Amino acid sequence: MVKIVHAQTVLGEEILNELKKKTGESATKDAIAKAIEHYLMCPYTHEEPLEKRLEEVLRKKKR
Repeated sequence: MVKIVHAQTVLGEEILNELKKKTGESATKDAIAKAIEHYLMCPYTHEEPLEKRLEEVLRKKKR
């Protein structure tokens, strides 16, 4: 049997809307669940520190 837990986080509205757009989900819980599943399954997740990748993505967005 799978044990289910409830988790919460705080996100800016703009980030949440972007997440929904990228995942193709309209519901917040579905978008977050899909993003988490992708993160856990993605073979590139642990290649370099997450902070460095996030900084790189943010730099690219500002251009």
